[in-house]
Amino acid sequence: MSPEVESLDAGTPVLNWTDRVLELEIGPVAHGGHCVARTDPDDTDGRGRVVFVRHALPGERVRAVVTEDQGGGFCRADAISVLRASPDRVPAPCSWARAGGCGGCDFQHVDPAAQRRLKTAVLHEQLQRLAGLTSDVQVEELPGGALGWRQRLRLAVDDEGTPGLRAHRSHEVVPISDCLLAPEGLLDDVLGSPYPPGDEVDVALDADGVRHIGVVSTAGRGGGSVQRAAGREWELSPGAFWQVHPALADTLVDLVREWADAPAGGAAWDLYGGVGIFAAVLAEQVGPRGHVTVVESSRRAVEDGKSALRDLRQITWRTGRAETLVSGLQDPDVVVADPPRKGLGRQMVEEICARAPRRVVHVACDPAALARDVGLFAGRGYELTALRAFDAFPMTHHFECVALFAPVRE
Repeated sequence: MSPEVESLDAGTPVLNWTDRVLELEIGPVAHGGHCVARTDPDDTDGRGRVVFVRHALPGERVRAVVTEDQGGGFCRADAISVLRASPDRVPAPCSWARAGGCGGCDFQHVDPAAQRRLKTAVLHEQLQRLAGLTSDVQVEELPGGALGWRQRLRLAVDDEGTPGLRAHRSHEVVPISDCLLAPEGLLDDVLGSPYPPGDEVDVALDADGVRHIGVVSTAGRGGGSVQRAAGREWELSPGAFWQVHPALADTLVDLVREWADAPAGGAAWDLYGGVGIFAAVLAEQVGPRGHVTVVESSRRAVEDGKSALRDLRQITWRTGRAETLVSGLQDPDVVVADPPRKGLGRQMVEEICARAPRRVVHVACDPAALARDVGLFAGRGYELTALRAFDAFPMTHHFECVALFAPVRE
């Protein structure tokens, strides 16, 4: 039997191309930081298989090594040489952004403006395929450039106690000497220090330029950090969530303020509300006679939020899963939701729409999850009335979207 073919228990042969080198014409970008290619359909061995290729660009011809093959209709590969380059290709500024290197960056080989075009293409494709919508929205640049923007990193620690970053789709820890996405000096004396093997290390820069280092297994120790947004200040507990791009928090706050437009004396929900940066905006809009309910599962975030917003008595905090708690909340005029990467999902969309809010502002960090939610809202009588997208994670395939939904007008 060919070394590239394994046999299933039932005796059916299955391809295994791991470590095989393929020469490929690269097709369109796909969600996840790779591009799509196909092997020759006339190749009886390859059967025109789909190959998801990292470190390539649409229109290129490359040699790529197969890194993962489960034997189905597709496999994964990494470009190792470029035979015909795209005009959007640039030298990667980081030596670890390569085949077999760090898995944190997907697009260091791409001009930053072209990165945003690739992300825009992904957003359009997801909306068309999953929600049946055509969009002309473009992914927008945030201030600060493509490097030095990441205010917080989580490092993995290998079995020898050395911190580094993980390889793509792997638990392997890649030793590094710096990360160019971080502000200069953020990782000084961290990468060369020993830590508990198998643990993780959080390194963050706060709004005052103070660096905070914490081992995840002991994250409850040490002092908190200071962050600012919406004209207010939060003192955060160690390990508390805050946006990693310094311009993103206030960008989102400004858009929520514009789109939520909660009525004076009205009611608003802030779901998956974290420490309440959106609740602060909603509380200003509804005023002292209105009411804002924050639902957040992290007790630490709720305590930080209560402390920062203690002057806003119109805010009520509920600790627990939004999916469990929303049924007991007062009907809202406005809902702001910032769910985890998986999106809102059917249950939450149905719960929200059943309360008939005037508008819903949905903050999303995954375009596929957002597109699915767009389709779910449409099925409940809510249409997408506005959408913006921001390149809050340059050099990676990630970006942030904000969507506005309102009841379909009869």
